[in-house]
Amino acid sequence: MKKVLLTTIGFVALGIAAPASAADLAAKPYVKAPPPVAAIYDWTGFYIGINGGGGSAHTCWDLITDAFGDLPGAEGCHNATGGTVGGQIGYRWQTGGVVWGVEGQGNWADFKGSNTSILFAPDFNQSKLDAFGLITGQVGYAWNNALFYIKGGAAVVGNRYGAFSGVTGGLLASADETRWGGTVGAGFEYGFTPNWSIGVEYDHLFMGSHNLSLSDSTGAFFETEHISQNVDIGLVRLNYRFGGFGGLGAPVAARY
Repeated sequence: MKKVLLTTIGFVALGIAAPASAADLAAKPYVKAPPPVAAIYDWTGFYIGINGGGGSAHTCWDLITDAFGDLPGAEGCHNATGGTVGGQIGYRWQTGGVVWGVEGQGNWADFKGSNTSILFAPDFNQSKLDAFGLITGQVGYAWNNALFYIKGGAAVVGNRYGAFSGVTGGLLASADETRWGGTVGAGFEYGFTPNWSIGVEYDHLFMGSHNLSLSDSTGAFFETEHISQNVDIGLVRLNYRFGGFGGLGAPVAARY
């Protein structure tokens, strides 16, 4: 009987001690899950793309001299308007939020317009801008995959000029010209996939004033005009970028 009592007391003591011992064990330490790694869009790398839009070339004619001994004077101005399509290729570097770049662009265009000559009405003068190119540098600021930039550099345009009879509509004289000038512009671009981006851009071309001689259909001198020109262009652009980090760039390691 005494042995049974001692055995019972022993089991009861073990039952009481076991929970206490478990409670005394050190709790498993809590490990906080690391925050997600943030991915930043990287604009660094070569890119190539296409563009399309429209524009207007404001052109003014002033007669200097002609084959008929007419007095010089202003003949008036017009806006040559139309559409354009082309492409661009460039390279960008990103340092922090600042993005630098260089770009070459070439476009076909069909900007056409005319005005009745103030001096020789109803005769009229016509201009047509059929191509332009831009060689520019860029600087901008990126908010992840959104980029705003400004640009500036050199511009070249291809122009065709014609003087027409207001009675018959026939061509009296014509000339072709390649004209160099400068450009400034601004744009916004949005990266909608790791390597593709879409944007809008405005460019103003300062093409200056030149004296230009027009010839008739036989090649004989007809007149010399002082022609000034400024061009405004609006474009939608689509680019594919190579290199860099392929879009979502170097991840930023979070501290924890």
